[in-house]
Amino acid sequence: MKFYFHEDAETEFDRAIEYYEDARSGLGLEFAQEVYVAITRVIQFPDAWSPMSKNTRRCLVSRFPFGIICQVKSDYVRIIAVADLRRRPNYWRDRV
Repeated sequence: MKFYFHEDAETEFDRAIEYYEDARSGLGLEFAQEVYVAITRVIQFPDAWSPMSKNTRRCLVSRFPFGIICQVKSDYVRIIAVADLRRRPNYWRDRV
């Protein structure tokens, strides 16, 4: 199964990588790896994650306060947000 990022989710992801890389060299790469591990878990177990709405689920990212907000379709996963869990909840809803 393939996945793709909503444009705003990709921007969030890139900014978070930059933030962590600025905090400590190599931490941005570690964050990116954890996000991709979470996406792989979503692909392997699409129904295992917390429902956020009728068609949207959240998979938590290990080691970082982020969640992958996604919609699982029959042949792909759409990443709606790489959500910083410290932000206001549901800010991503207009992307659905």
